[in-house]
Amino acid sequence: MEQGVKQNIKENKTYYITMTVVNWVDVFTRKNHCDAIIESLKYCQQAKGLNIFAYCIMSNHIHMLVNTNEPFELKDVIRDFKKFTSKKILSQIQNEPESRREWILKLFEDEAEHSVKHKNYKFWQAGNHAIEIYSPKFTWEKINYIHNNPVKAGYVSEGFHWKYSSASNYQDIESILEVELIGQMLVTY
Repeated sequence: MEQGVKQNIKENKTYYITMTVVNWVDVFTRKNHCDAIIESLKYCQQAKGLNIFAYCIMSNHIHMLVNTNEPFELKDVIRDFKKFTSKKILSQIQNEPESRREWILKLFEDEAEHSVKHKNYKFWQAGNHAIEIYSPKFTWEKINYIHNNPVKAGYVSEGFHWKYSSASNYQDIESILEVELIGQMLVTY
């Protein structure tokens, strides 16, 4: 399988996915929106069989390495996650302090006008850029990519310093979200 090839999410496979906010709007620069994502991921872990092996919330997108336990299907869990978080974050933008409220809502409203599935606002880009994990080497390439994303962006000097990432989990440092650790391989950043 070629790296970077878009795939559909299939039941009970492990995938590297990327969920991106429309127009790459920097929504996740606000703590309340990041916390809404974490809260929803925790719910999906507890109630929808979601297994998270690695994740990172960046300013306008989220990377994850995930699968689900039976009888849950990953495509359904991700669909529900995106639907819930879009409503939750839109509500936060509308009802909580946000200096960019009008500008952001206008962008999301404009995106909804071009969508048959969205009435008022469209928050997430369509698709998840899902790539099925096919080998241990590819798994670790993706985990390291996920954890190094905030380092490459210049936000932190070490991946485990990024609060909204599983890099700290792999360094046995306290984290805001528990993940399923893969193997005993030493992870370097």
